[in-house]
Amino acid sequence: QVQLVESGGGLVQAGGSLRLSCAASGRTFSTYAMGWFRQAPGKEREFVATISWSAGRTYYADSVKGRFTISRDNAKNTVYLQMNNLKPEDTAVYYCAAKPTVSSENYYYTALRYDYWGQGTQVTVSS
Repeated sequence: QVQLVESGGGLVQAGGSLRLSCAASGRTFSTYAMGWFRQAPGKEREFVATISWSAGRTYYADSVKGRFTISRDNAKNTVYLQMNNLKPEDTAVYYCAAKPTVSSENYYYTALRYDYWGQGTQVTVSS
């Protein structure tokens, strides 16, 4: 069982930056692929970024590629999402998700593949 707690959300002007953190409980965090998703009001949850448990592989949604960076520190049981050059359309509740995986290089960009979810953190980007 893994519990995930996101933090770092807030209100920022367009062009600004935020770093989200997702702290995980559990001894086997280092064997979980991790992902970030977001959900804006009235829209479906969408994929943002994912990282393998070795941190050797990452994958991003086209809408955030070049602006967002996902990383992880397995010693701290934490995954991060650095968000730069934020746009009003990035406004959403951001969720982290975890999936146990045998391979150190697997990642997942489909929400249904994930087993554990955090409660979300609100990111609001003003124009």
